[in-house]
Amino acid sequence: MDPEVTIINLGGVNCYLLKSESSFVLVDTGFPTRRSALLQKLEKAGCKPGNLMLIVVTHGDMDHLGNAAFLREKYDTKVAIHPFDAGMVKDGSMGANRKAKPDRLSLVFKIMMVFTRRLAAKHPVEKFTPDLEIDEGFDLSQYGLDGRVLHIPGHSKGSIGVLTAKGDLFCGDLFYNIRGFRFVDDLEDYESSLKKLAGLKIGTVYPGHGKPFPISRAMTYQAP
Repeated sequence: MDPEVTIINLGGVNCYLLKSESSFVLVDTGFPTRRSALLQKLEKAGCKPGNLMLIVVTHGDMDHLGNAAFLREKYDTKVAIHPFDAGMVKDGSMGANRKAKPDRLSLVFKIMMVFTRRLAAKHPVEKFTPDLEIDEGFDLSQYGLDGRVLHIPGHSKGSIGVLTAKGDLFCGDLFYNIRGFRFVDDLEDYESSLKKLAGLKIGTVYPGHGKPFPISRAMTYQAP
């Protein structure tokens, strides 16, 4: 069964609620300042304690993990992240395991980073230890979703995506669909991730920022 996808846009940052029959998997959690809006959208979709099987955090930036600890407790669920980004969650540092100077950083993203740092100072992300550290090929069927995890570094060492059996890719910040957005921590990792995706059957990309788009566009427009 192909999952039903609910796009939850929280001020330019996307979370994705994937419903399979009567259970859910949530990909990313948004800024902590948008918690009320997130809860309203989850409730409207029928997500509640007992049927949210897993939260997958695509990488350790605040705009993607900001509500993870809160949701874990409220929904009595588990949070999964790649081991290379687990330090960001445990230590509360978005710079953990990243280069001092990223290989590609656009002006728009520099401005966003200033905003995020200021927000983090006022609303620190709760530090916690993830329940699961997941890597390439992790099977999500045990959580009710016909899909698997891809390790797609580039934006961060531990960036991961969720690829469903249908061919939908939820890619975090490997790709964007907002003009001017660009943050590649490690260009070599990024190019390796592109090569990996080129060999897979993918239809639609669901980015962390911006609207979904065909994979064919990602493999051309998004090239460094």
